[in-house]
This record gives sequence, C-alpha cells and structure tokens, in this order.
Amino acid sequence: MAMHGMRGLAIFISDVRNCQNKELERLRVDKELGNIRNRFKKEKGLTPYAKKKYVWKMLYIYMLGYDVDFGHMEAVSLISAPKYPEKQVGYIVTSCLLNENHDFLRLAINTVRNDIIGRNETSQCLALTLVGNIGGREFAESLAPDVQKLILSSSCRPLVRKKAALCLLRLFRKSPDVVNVDGWADRMAQLLDERDLGVLTASMSLLVSLVSNNHEAYWTCLPKCVKILERLARNQDVPQEYTYYGIPSPWLQVKTMRALQYFPTIEDPNSRRTLFEVLQHILMGTDVVKNVNKNNASHAVLFEALALVMHLDAEKEMLSQCVALLGKFIAVREPNIRYLGLENMARMLIVTDVQEIIKRHQAQIITSLKDPDISICRRALDLLYGMCDVTNAKDIVEELLQYLSSADFTMLEELSLKAAILAEKFAPDLSWYVDVILQLIEKAGDFISDDIWFRVVQFVTNNDDLQTYAAAKAKEYLDKPAVHEKMVKVCAYILGEYSHLLARRPGCTPKEIFSIIHEKLPTVRTTTIPILLSAYAKILIHTQPPDQVLRNQIWAVFTKYESCIDAEIQQRAVEYFALSRKGAALMDILAEMPKFPERQSSLIKKAEDAEGGTAEQSAIKLRAQQQPSNALVVTNQHPANRAPPPVSVGQLSLVKAPSMDDTEDHSIERAPSQENVNISKVDPQAPSADLLSDLLGPLAIEGPPGAAVQYEHNATPGLDSGPDASAIVPVAEETNTIQPIVNIAERFRALCFKDSGILYEDPYIQIGIKAEWRAHHGRLALFLGNKNTSPLISVQALILPPAHLKMELSSVPDTIPPRAQVQFPLEVVNLQPSRDVAVLDFSYKFGTNKVNIKLHLPALLNKFLQPISVSTEEFFPQWRSLAGPPLKLQEVVRGLRPMALTEMENLLHSFGLMISQGLDPNPNNLVASTIFCSEKTHGMLCLVRIETDPADRTQLRMTLASGDPTLTFELKEFIKEQLVSITTVTPAPPAAPPTPQILSSDPAALLAGLLS
Repeated sequence: MAMHGMRGLAIFISDVRNCQNKELERLRVDKELGNIRNRFKKEKGLTPYAKKKYVWKMLYIYMLGYDVDFGHMEAVSLISAPKYPEKQVGYIVTSCLLNENHDFLRLAINTVRNDIIGRNETSQCLALTLVGNIGGREFAESLAPDVQKLILSSSCRPLVRKKAALCLLRLFRKSPDVVNVDGWADRMAQLLDERDLGVLTASMSLLVSLVSNNHEAYWTCLPKCVKILERLARNQDVPQEYTYYGIPSPWLQVKTMRALQYFPTIEDPNSRRTLFEVLQHILMGTDVVKNVNKNNASHAVLFEALALVMHLDAEKEMLSQCVALLGKFIAVREPNIRYLGLENMARMLIVTDVQEIIKRHQAQIITSLKDPDISICRRALDLLYGMCDVTNAKDIVEELLQYLSSADFTMLEELSLKAAILAEKFAPDLSWYVDVILQLIEKAGDFISDDIWFRVVQFVTNNDDLQTYAAAKAKEYLDKPAVHEKMVKVCAYILGEYSHLLARRPGCTPKEIFSIIHEKLPTVRTTTIPILLSAYAKILIHTQPPDQVLRNQIWAVFTKYESCIDAEIQQRAVEYFALSRKGAALMDILAEMPKFPERQSSLIKKAEDAEGGTAEQSAIKLRAQQQPSNALVVTNQHPANRAPPPVSVGQLSLVKAPSMDDTEDHSIERAPSQENVNISKVDPQAPSADLLSDLLGPLAIEGPPGAAVQYEHNATPGLDSGPDASAIVPVAEETNTIQPIVNIAERFRALCFKDSGILYEDPYIQIGIKAEWRAHHGRLALFLGNKNTSPLISVQALILPPAHLKMELSSVPDTIPPRAQVQFPLEVVNLQPSRDVAVLDFSYKFGTNKVNIKLHLPALLNKFLQPISVSTEEFFPQWRSLAGPPLKLQEVVRGLRPMALTEMENLLHSFGLMISQGLDPNPNNLVASTIFCSEKTHGMLCLVRIETDPADRTQLRMTLASGDPTLTFELKEFIKEQLVSITTVTPAPPAAPPTPQILSSDPAALLAGLLS
C-alpha cells in the first residue's frame, strides 16, 4: 500500500495490531467503520486525499475478514480521479470489494474503457488488471474488442500487451459466447512469433484456452508451438531473467506442450520429427537433484512431456525410455518424487504396449506399496491394479493379501475391493478365486462389502465342478475357533446348498455339518440368522436316510425362533418347521438354487465411484479393456439347437444371495422361466480397440451381423408409413449443426422390439438404453457416453411423457467428463392402454456447439404384453362372453405384403402374442393370446384371431377381444400398423433366434451376443 504521508492509516493499523484479543479488535474496527461512514455521509466536500485514506482503511478492514457494506461508490468514484495515487486505490479496492454482478461496476465501464484505449500505460495496466480480476459479462460485451486491439498493437509496450492477453483470457473463460474470437487463428500465429517471453507466455495461456474450445480453427498455430518448444528446450534461446534454476522458462514449456495435446495429431513430418527430438532432449536431460526448486520446475516440464508423448502415440522405444525414467523416480528416497513417479506411471497405462514395460518395475512398485506414507501406498495400489493381467495376477493378488495384515485401516476397503476384482477377472482357475475371496474375508472381514461374497456364491452356484471344493473350503474355515460374521454367512450358505456332496468324507456327515454351523449361531447378529435357518432346512432335506436325532435338533431350533421378534426370522422358522413335517414336499421346495442369470458386475462400478484422481481413473478405465482370465467366463444355457455365445464374467452383476431378508431389491429376483448360467472356458479376449465401446459396455454394440439384421426385421421397417406413424417416429432438431451419425428412426424401430441398444449417436456423444419390463412397470437405464477428450457441458435431459405413462427420471449431471460414461435410471409405470410415445428432450454443449435433440423412447404398448397360452376350455368361454363392439372389434386389413403362415406366426410372437395351436379348425387361421398390464386394467387377457385367405395373402381379417374397449381398439390399431408396415422378410422370433458363430477373441461380438 502507498501509505506515505497517511498518518491516520498508519495509526489505525498500529492500533489494530496492538489489540490484546479479538473483542478489542472488533471494537476498534467498529469504531473506525462508524467514523468512515459519518465522513462519507456528512462531509460532501471530502478531498481526494481524505477519500483515498478512508478507502485504504476500508480495504484493510476487509482484509481482516470484516464485512464492508458501504463506501463502494466512493471507491468506484476514485477510478476516474486524474492523479495516479487516487486512481490506483480506486482500482485496487474496487477489484477486491466488488464482484462481477455489482451494480456500481456499470458506472465505471466508460472510465475503464477510456483508460484502456488511452495513451497512459500505467492507467492501461490498472484498467486491464481490474477487468482481468473481476471479469463479468458486461465487461466482456463492452471491453473485449478494445482489449483484442491492445494485444495486437505494435505501439504498446510488452507489459501492456501481456496484461491484455491475460485479461482477454479471463473474459473468454467467463463468457466464451460473448467474446468474438472468429478469425483469430492468424492473429494467434502472429502472437506466437513474439520475441518477448512475457507476451509469449500470456499468449500461450490464451491459446490453450482457445484450442481447448475448438482446435480445428488453430491448426496454423501448431508448427509455431513446435518452434517455440525447440527454441526453449533445445536451443535455450531465452534471456537470463526467464531462466529458472538453469531451466529456460519452464512455465512456457509446460503451457506449449499442453496446447499441443489438444490437437489430435501432427501430420507434418518435419514438425513431428522436430517435436520428438525436443521431447527426447527433455527426457534425456531430466534427472533428480538435491535442489527442491529445480526439481519442481524440471519435473513439471518432464511430466507434461510424458503426457505429450502418450498423446502422440510415440514409438515403443521412447515409451520405454519414459517408463525407465519413471522407474528411477519410484526408486529414490524423496517421497514427493516417488509419488509423482507412481502417479505418472499409472497414467501411462492407457498407452498400448506400455503395460509389458511397466511390469519390469513390479518389484519396486510392490516395495512402494509398503511405504509408511499412505499417499504413496495408494498410488502404488492403483498402479498394481492397472498393470495387472493374466500373467502377473497371481503374484499381485498374493502380495495384496499379505499386505492386508499390515495395511492402514483407511486403505483396507479399497485394497479388498481391488484384490477381489483382480481375482475375479484374471483367476487362473476357479478354486484359486474361491481361496482368494475367503482369505480376504478372513483377514479383512469388517471391510469386505456384501457384494464380494455374493459374487462368490454366484460363481459357486453357476459351476458344478466348483461346488464340492467350495463346500470343503467352507467347512475348513468354519471349523476355526474365531470366524468373522461375513465368513459365517458365505460358509453357511455354501454348506447348506452343497454339504451333501461331502457326505462320504470323514467328519462331514449332516449331523457334523449342522453342529459346525450351529456353534456360530450365538455369535451372529439377527441379519445372519435367516441364512443359518435356511442352511439347517437344506441340510435336513439332504440327509438320506433321515436322521431322527438331527431332525429333532433342527426342529428345536425352528421352534425356538417361532416367537422371535424379528419378522423375517419368525417367518422362516415357522415355514421351515411346517414344511419339514410334510416330508417329500420339502424336497421340491428347498431344492438347490437355480443358476444365476448373467448381469453386469457392480464391483468395477463400485471401484470407479471410489476413485478420486485422474491416474486412478485411467487405471480403472483400463481394466474394462483388459483381457480377462480363461477361467471365469459365463455362458447362457441355451437349448441344444443354439450355440451358446460366451461373454466375459465381468458382464455379470452381483445377484444377492437367496435367504436374505424381505427388504432386498426386487430387481434381483428370478423369473421361473429364466435360463440358467454355467461357467466354462474360452480363449482369452483381446483388448478392445474402441474405447467408447468399452466405456459404454454392451450398449455400444448392436450385436452380431445376423442378430442386427434380425432386429431390424422384427422392428418392422416402414413403421412410419402407417396412419398414426407420427406417434412412434423419433424426431431430431433440424437446426443443429451437429448431425447424428446413425439413422435415428432405424435405431428406434430396432429398440421397439428389443430391450437394449444405441438410441442416438453423433460425433460427440452416444446414448444407449437398456430396459427391463415387469407387468405394468418398466425400468430403463439411459447411458450417456462422451466420445471425446473434452468434457460435455450444460447437459440437460427432460422427459415429456404421454398421459398414459407415469415416468420418473433421476437427476442428470451437468457435465460428462472426457471419455467417460454416466448412467441415470428412468422408472416407467403404465397407467392405461395407449399407443402414444414418450419424448426425451436432450441437450448438451461441446465447445461452441449447442446440440438439442428430441428422441422418442421405446416404451410402447407391446412392452406391457406378456404372452400366455390358453387351452380350449379357457379360450371359447372368454371369446363368447366378449360379444360385439366395443369389447370385440373386427377389421379387414388390406395392402399387406404376402407372407407365409409361419412367418405370420413369428411376427405375432415378436409383438408379444402367444400362438395357440389347434384352437381354430381352419388351418389357415391363427389364434393368439396375451396379457396386457396397466394400473387401470391390471393383467387383462386379450384374444386375437387372424383369418387368412390362401388365394390372396395381401389381405386378412383380424378380430380382437378384451374386457376393456380402449385396450381392444389400441391393440387392434397397433397390430394393424405393424402388419401394414412390413416391407421385408420377417425372420424367426427373438425367443429362439439362430445364434451366429461368435469368435471368442472378439469382445464386441461377445457383448453383442449378450444383448441378442
């Protein structure tokens, strides 16, 4: 502060500093504020000197943390003072006390503009500093053109031009839509030829912001950036004052390399060769020294160079050199340098072929895992997690298990989760996987989530060969004196299901198994007792021949808990006791649990949610691309005439084990008709080349070629040719400058008859959908995948539901990070029959491109149809009771494409209708039935009769009957529209499609097989 001659200000500061406590300080400040307020209010003829002194006092009080809610006008008025001391204090205090939305700033805009365009360099610098600090839309609208002229002015000193560049950068960041930078590519190239490094550094900061928003317009700046980097790093052509500990302008080097990373590639061979020579020079010239400041500067340049090397997809030799240099870093004693080495090595995992090079440093990374500094341990854990594959998984997981006993408790949960994921993905065999998970539960039971032991139960249930081994290991662990409650849960469940497989082994009789489990009953909480009761019931039915003593013991336990206060325990005890007295009936009710259906694993998702830094996220993303182990692969049990498409076990979600309490999520319940799942071996899969398909999982894959054709046919191309086609044809904004790269109408038609796939895709985003339908409820998951290296901002999604649907959409994040995917669920309830379609109004912003699209969601009437078979005794009474309109409607449909009767059957089956054979005596007619579900109609039976003429297949007569007139009309119109719109051959229904041959080495085909 310029306090020369201001004795009152000096005395006030001295008084404040001499206060003995906070209360005395507050009293002194309040007294001074009252004095200043009175002076501003009463003395109209306040001299500029006095006003300057009081405004300085206001600033000092504000710096002490007190509110200053007056005197702002006096501070702003000093900006227009003719003398420098008053103008200086006006600019400084205004920039500190006022924000961009303050009304008083409008009074100063003209004065600030006059100072900027004036000839006084000191006033220009003060004005530019104020605008750069405050920013704001009004400043951008009024002053941006003048600031731009100042940057390019050859008559201004470098100091002013530097401040002008930083000022424009601030305005552009705050209001990119207001600051006009069109045609600035040539001007930026001109600025990059500047010899003054101060102006050049400020201009480079501005360029980084511009190319991050739109790199296409600034290709001419790319060779200039390479020349600047060559001038600094290799030629070291810089003034002495810009050399920091022998490093030429490290800040400018970092900014230049960061700007280069926004360009997709460097096509000019000369520029590319020069750039790699410079990067090679940086890599060769960087080492660890004792001077901390020099280390900080050189390492900043080095790590930015590493990021540029990864971005440019350099040759393997240079990548090896980068990894070797980082290997030196993680071996030094200085913890900060070790941390940086581990973090950047984890980032390098995203580059192809680097993983094998990093494996050479595995021993040193494991040593870092045991470092006393927990931050280094976390980075080492992330790196081990990212570099793990089938070749080193066993060694890494065993090290993690050993580290569990000495790890900091704050790391145990993350450590256990990642060890479980690695064991699952890269297990050499299933028995090893079971051993690892049981060891995890034993060593860190308090930090193991239920998801992990649910996963073990799923694998054991789905693989018959594993069940005997798992039961033996469960008995072994449960036999120990001190057992964690989670171990009791998993072992009791496994023994209850499969202990009969051990019956011939010594010490494994049903009575002994019951005794081992029952010993743990007094030590567990009420949430575990239901699992033990289920295990007792299972043991009882597997005891052959029946053991009277064992039965009495188990009945005694059931009787004890019949009066338990916990409803779940009481219900199980009562029901198991009653069932066990029915003898043979219990065998069917308590048979072995069926195979779990395949679902996407939630372990990796849980790990992603737990990560906080970019290096960790890179490692997590890499896990989605890694090839899994041969051992843990799940396939569908299809009928004998269908080839089972193998899919990775990573696609299975956690299904909560049976015998949990009634509050479990109902989404995990099995339908009786679901197909079983088993575990078999296939060839290892290669990493996917399409990063977005990995991010979006199965939704990025439309399916194998055969399946794709099938879905297109089932979706009835030409859907929009019907009279009410406008209700089900997706629309997009014609004014968008960004056009979709897929046919939106075809995508929608395909999703009308399947439950997962791509709904929309353009160069920046991919929108996928996955749906489950149960009765009149539906659950849709919308997946938004960012395909670019820059974030998508201003993301908004709005559902416009029709009157017959109740839809609830969860919150959508405002920003989608680069190369990331977000998911948000949509709950649907069908209130009444209708063919109207819901609309998704979706918008986002990428750079200067604002995209708004309106997409129809595939929540159609046929999604709420459930095929049902009816017998002759059931059909005809219903058919006769629904006599005449409006409950029974008939219509002749003409203009059809001729199709065989079997083809017509397949088509009706794809609509959700079940063909009943033999009900109509005429072999040319079809009779079908279905259940329509809604809140209004509940589950209402619908009957359909199709009469065809073999002599004229272009027409038919359709009769439809139901107990609701609206349903009868809507379903009739829906079927008619589909029949009329058929223009191509319709293949077999999706219930039993011939599965094409899928190569196990193609992950895209495997995921497509899962969706088919």
